[in-house]
Amino acid sequence: MTRAIGVGAATVMAMALLSSGVFAQQGDTASGDRVLRVCEDPNNLPFSNRAGEGFENKLAELLARELGWKLEYTWFPQRMGFIRNTLRGRDPDSHRFKCDLVMGVPVGFELASTTKPYYRSTYALVYAKGKGLDGVMAPEGLLGLEPRKLKSLKLGVFDQTPPVDWLLKHKLFDQAVSYRHQSGDPERYPGEMVEKDLRNGTVDVAFVWGPIAGYFASRTTPSRVTVVPFKPDPEIHFDFHIGMGVRFGEREWKERIERLIDANRARIQAILASYGVPQLDDEGRIITVPAD
Repeated sequence: MTRAIGVGAATVMAMALLSSGVFAQQGDTASGDRVLRVCEDPNNLPFSNRAGEGFENKLAELLARELGWKLEYTWFPQRMGFIRNTLRGRDPDSHRFKCDLVMGVPVGFELASTTKPYYRSTYALVYAKGKGLDGVMAPEGLLGLEPRKLKSLKLGVFDQTPPVDWLLKHKLFDQAVSYRHQSGDPERYPGEMVEKDLRNGTVDVAFVWGPIAGYFASRTTPSRVTVVPFKPDPEIHFDFHIGMGVRFGEREWKERIERLIDANRARIQAILASYGVPQLDDEGRIITVPAD
């Protein structure tokens, strides 16, 4: 999912959230007072922000409506210590856990018990139209550019993400403009590479997690950028299944969330589509879903 998935991508999410904490005790589970307490980043669009503008905010609102509960957030930047300070952290006054649900984590995430996936997405490259790249309709299309053009490109990429391996494989890493997935500044957000740096020419091509690519590309008016998703690759893991995270030991709560995911899957997919999230089917093909 993660400031860097979150750059919502998924291996980076796991790296960015490495932290320690205690496991939930059996019986100390969510929802005793009919409040859905969600752990979120206050400034990480398209996933979430304090204004409730992210797709994870909309998904949380959907779940709260389905449960008939009030929705509350615990805010903390998705970086080192996120799980420790949210899902596993306790309120000093009430001693209850601060929140009970993380809206987006890669399935198999080590620091939480993950639900079945509610979407599958992939990394993508993004470029501005009208700058000699308009014929690139697949990542490999970059390799077919005239050598001088290819050599001139500034390639923006977050460290420790799958596109780094792709650039190394194709001997393009010496052209990389490297971004840290944890900047230390809570006001920074991963989408700036597309929203700002691609526009102002700091980079010519941005390699980012698909939900970030799709969302910030859709915000350009009129659309002046192209999003090119990576297909599943047997050598480099570009695509990830994303679920929700609960505490270990809270089996009934996890199963309840999974039932809500199953019952609302069409609505969830429509919300994701309205944010431009590239969604993959079981065969790894991009699917078209009507926006909500």
